[in-house]
Amino acid sequence: MASLDGLMEYGRDERVARVARSRWDGFVANVVTVEWGAGCSGMKLIRFGERSNEKPGILVNHKRRDLSAEFEDWDHSFFSSGGLDSLTALLLKRSPESFPDVPESSRWGAPIARPRKIVCVGLNFHDHARESGMEIPKEPILFLKATNTVVGPEDDLLIPRGSQKTDWEVELGVVIGKEGRYLTSLDEARDCIAGYSISHDVSEREFQLERGGQWCKGKSCDTFNPLGPWLAISGDLPDVTRLGMKLWVNRELRQNGNTGTMIFGPVQLVHYISQFMTLEPGDLISTGTPPGVGLGMKPPQYLKVGDVVELEIDGLGRQQQVCVEA
Repeated sequence: MASLDGLMEYGRDERVARVARSRWDGFVANVVTVEWGAGCSGMKLIRFGERSNEKPGILVNHKRRDLSAEFEDWDHSFFSSGGLDSLTALLLKRSPESFPDVPESSRWGAPIARPRKIVCVGLNFHDHARESGMEIPKEPILFLKATNTVVGPEDDLLIPRGSQKTDWEVELGVVIGKEGRYLTSLDEARDCIAGYSISHDVSEREFQLERGGQWCKGKSCDTFNPLGPWLAISGDLPDVTRLGMKLWVNRELRQNGNTGTMIFGPVQLVHYISQFMTLEPGDLISTGTPPGVGLGMKPPQYLKVGDVVELEIDGLGRQQQVCVEA
């Protein structure tokens, strides 16, 4: 893990510089080298640059490469038009050195553009359901989250005004690659998945559980869905149902779980959700969190301004956010 010693003793500019310098300590350890000449094997989609002006790229051999001269963005249009096939064909023809380097100082954006919808799954881990004192769901618990919550993996996490109960949740994110509507089999559902990423489903528990109405207002505050650092193309992870998941707050391990304790796996969820709504290319599904959330601690503990949160999933890299006032 990147060192955070003395992090909050510095002003914001120095903090940002320290985060940038330490970025590779965490990220490089999780990189799988691209096998050039084998298409998308091991290939990871990234985006970079200023917010609302991100450019598409790939991560290869520990380097970010700029593909903005070849593609507009990793978005609905890209996925729905067979963009992954076009990208595969391109990578069969060209070496990584033929694409421009992305400056190391350039911001990491979310690996996909703003999705058309975010579907989240509640209480989807056996051990998290027990931690929450809830019965194991017989069917997936679904809720929607505002799409403008998606930010980069190292962007600041805004603590909402008036919040006392902002909570953390490391989750496996599933990105849809082709339309899924009334899917008839798990094979069809699997074919709809473009790839996987770390999705931080931040929650404000008072807004979510104590203020009436639906969960969305506790889930949809600004910056409440850091995503990335990359999108691993489907099929490139050794076993998506056996991925370790960890989250630290101020270097203290809070969540240490595994996708193997999911109640409903990613492919099952894609199939299930498609029976109720059409999944569109570029949509994001957050598949639930393992135990160790602040709400489940005794007594409960929540994020505050100045806290540093780090998240990691096997094969999907690492995130880091600093909590600041909204």
